Amino acid sequence: MTAVFRNFYFFVIALFLALPLIVVAGVSVNQKQTLAFPPEGFSTSWYGEIFLNPEWRNALVASVTLALLSAALAVAIALPLAWFLWRRVAPWASIFQLLGVAPFTLPPVITALGMLTFWATAGFYGQPWTAVVSHAIFFVTLPLVTLSLGFTSIDRSLVEAAATMGADERTIFRTVVLPLILPYIVSGYAFAFVLSLNEYIVAYMTVGFTMETLPIKIFNALRYGYTPTMASVTVLFVATAAVIFGLVARFGDLPKLLGAMASDGK
Repeated sequence: MTAVFRNFYFFVIALFLALPLIVVAGVSVNQKQTLAFPPEGFSTSWYGEIFLNPEWRNALVASVTLALLSAALAVAIALPLAWFLWRRVAPWASIFQLLGVAPFTLPPVITALGMLTFWATAGFYGQPWTAVVSHAIFFVTLPLVTLSLGFTSIDRSLVEAAATMGADERTIFRTVVLPLILPYIVSGYAFAFVLSLNEYIVAYMTVGFTMETLPIKIFNALRYGYTPTMASVTVLFVATAAVIFGLVARFGDLPKLLGAMASDGK
């Protein structure tokens, strides 16, 4: 009886969490341009609109480009920082880790306003590359955390053995450390990519209307009425995140990547 009640309880919770997506997915296949659920008719033409309409296609390309570049820059910042924190154990090292985590712990609007002020003062407001840098700084916490977990999972005796054999720091990193932390690099990149793809307020505050990403496009399009294409974009975002995180879970040790270290012999 207890097991039945527990299963029913989890089913209700899962259904409650999935209801918004079910409604949005239903709206995205309306045959007419209407906000109706259950859908009136069935059509997938609104998904084609994302790729065939130049405005939506350009927004999609801008979002993907921004996410690819900012995630790469976030990993490029986090990797040497995590390596330094792991190799140079010092009381003041935690300050650098705190600086790496701080942007993501602050409310997004505070971070966005700070970046807006900085880029406007520097005279670069509206430049597309400022959105790349801003997203990289905002999401650097994700690869920093995953890489820190990766470094802590490395047996230091392997590094010491390589050093004893005459390998320098660069060789040790390339031949010993990098293969061991590669799954953590990929997962950190994936997390930063997905969140950058969906982020609105930091991108809007740094580039305004000079670069229209998909989230910005959705908010701009709402001024002229609702279209099921917006729901199609939402479903596309969710599907992309599900595929990426599914691949991370399939080819990597997801619990370990998230910090759940398994006990030996269990």
